[in-house]
Amino acid sequence: MEVINPYNQEIVGQVELIESKDVDSIIQRANESRIACKLMSSKDKSEVLNEIISKIKKNYETFVDTICKESGKPRKYAQGEVDRAIQTFTIASEEAKRLPHELMDLDSTEKGRGLKGEVVYEPRGVVFGISPFNFPLNLAVHKIAPAIAAGCPMILKPSSRTPLTMELLSEIIKETQLPDHAFQLVHCSREVGNAFIEHDAIDVLSFTGSPDVGWKMKSMAGKKEVVLELGGNAAAIVCEDADLELALKELIVGGYAYSGQVCIHTQRIYVHNSVYDSFLNQYIEEVKGLRSGDPIEADTDFGVMIDESNAKRVEEWVEEAIESGADLILGHKRDGGYYAPTLLSNVKKGQKVRDEEVFGPVVIVEPFDQLNEAINEVNDSRWGLQASIFTDSIRNRDQAFKNLDVGGVIHNKSTTFRVDDMPYGGIKDSGFGREGIRYAMKDYLEPKLLVRQ
Repeated sequence: MEVINPYNQEIVGQVELIESKDVDSIIQRANESRIACKLMSSKDKSEVLNEIISKIKKNYETFVDTICKESGKPRKYAQGEVDRAIQTFTIASEEAKRLPHELMDLDSTEKGRGLKGEVVYEPRGVVFGISPFNFPLNLAVHKIAPAIAAGCPMILKPSSRTPLTMELLSEIIKETQLPDHAFQLVHCSREVGNAFIEHDAIDVLSFTGSPDVGWKMKSMAGKKEVVLELGGNAAAIVCEDADLELALKELIVGGYAYSGQVCIHTQRIYVHNSVYDSFLNQYIEEVKGLRSGDPIEADTDFGVMIDESNAKRVEEWVEEAIESGADLILGHKRDGGYYAPTLLSNVKKGQKVRDEEVFGPVVIVEPFDQLNEAINEVNDSRWGLQASIFTDSIRNRDQAFKNLDVGGVIHNKSTTFRVDDMPYGGIKDSGFGREGIRYAMKDYLEPKLLVRQ
């Protein structure tokens, strides 16, 4: 399978696809490594993770260049992704040393008099992970690092659009002291991938991607532990007492970083009427100042989408909204896979750019009078991943935190804020389960109880 640079359409590499006949042997090899993984000490696992960190640092620019070329991600964001991958492995190297272990008294009833319960957490088994194109390194690492820390073998299928970054990481992992076949990388069709999902010898499925695919996978997974991160339709609220300079800085990045191809992309912004005009005028100027160009260049802010078909989809969604009465403030121009930063207002419920995950460089800005109105607008969605609020009022912040139906509320930061040790995930159609190393490890571990005197 050839890998295409979305910016210039050049072939940047190729990978070999496995076939259905290969699935059983790959899973068998993973299962054969289970005992060796389970017997690894905390020190052993931490050293493996630190060795991976060291080798990523040595190959830093190669990772950055590969991410730029196969995903079209601007260099500054590719560098940020490699930095975060290093941080993610660093967190995992520490969490590997403190797996949960509980001791409890069982004498709350007469039957338990003199008895104690010791709870240890053991690896569930083989994890099958599927990672997306938009963060080809770090979103895969959020599956790999906790698996190593928990002692679980992993089979990973990266996105077919961006497999080369994982090829680099796979070669690094092979050079460590991780047991043979404890990490295996596979490239395959969806049909072959489904064979892994349905296989009885896979114990955990961890998927990041679209909801239609994710919920279908859950129905196919049988008795497996399942973790789904299925995207969102993130909204930000800008209150009358907000620091507008801060809000503008944060929400430009939130709205247009990597052409909006981020699960927590700031798709909707609700601004208090008293500051709406000021915010909008400054936001327009900031959008106009974004520098488009070759993602490999250091000064590029904004680039192409992953492919032309997605750019066309976004174009069609925006056109649909305009035809239904939405106001086009800026943008709505396409050239191949490039879709210009676009700003809309007066978008009614029922339009895809408002109701669905646009996963593109489109932002909607709307005014509001009362905070509860903005909160209701944010909640009027089938999605529930993250939302943010800009305010200097503790009362406003706490009202939003209490009433927003999302997995995370971010105060005075963009909806795209994420650090790699925090619990990250959503509710409603945004999925369930949480990433963030310690929280992901909970899904990879199973409690086992010893009752003793």
